[in-house]
Amino acid sequence: MAFLRLLFAPVRRVLGFPLVQLVIAIIVILLLQAADSKSLPGELFNALDRLVDYSVRLVAGLFEVRSFTRSWMTTGFMIAYVYLAGLLILFLARTAIAAMIESMARHNAFGLTNTIARERGIAAYRAWLPLERIRPPHVPQETWEERFAWPADNRPPYPPLWHRAMRALLTYILVLAAVATLFQAFTPFPLLTWIGNAFARLR
Repeated sequence: MAFLRLLFAPVRRVLGFPLVQLVIAIIVILLLQAADSKSLPGELFNALDRLVDYSVRLVAGLFEVRSFTRSWMTTGFMIAYVYLAGLLILFLARTAIAAMIESMARHNAFGLTNTIARERGIAAYRAWLPLERIRPPHVPQETWEERFAWPADNRPPYPPLWHRAMRALLTYILVLAAVATLFQAFTPFPLLTWIGNAFARLR
């Protein structure tokens, strides 16, 4: 497993560059566009084209959009949707691979349980070391671990996913509202007015 990670590390590093990801998204769009309209890639491009057209018309309903801006918006929305679809596919593939590896380790398929457990144990120990270094001498390691790393009831020492997602969403909304207020007050772009018009159109 470590050898495979080391082998694919350069590929992952190259694919992590934003410019490379942009080029890949553009290549995917061109391949979908060049496909026959009755094939699966052609149908995907038609669906993408309709989604992009709807997004451009939705934005055009908020403020005036001319030809130059419309062309850039069409390109930007298309690249953004392909990029988001790629991220979703990678997330699902990573989740499926992780589930397969855990199933193999649980049932000792190909005798990989000890290898996978050893690697994850090393990773867990390296992650634990920074917390262990600040443990006061008078606090037992078991108490320290139960308080901050592995509680006695086996519940993670952080809020559940929905709680973290709602907190992040609320933070983003407050930040965007503050930015929109600053734009409304100090720039010629009335973002709050545009947002109010958008909500009025949605009703």
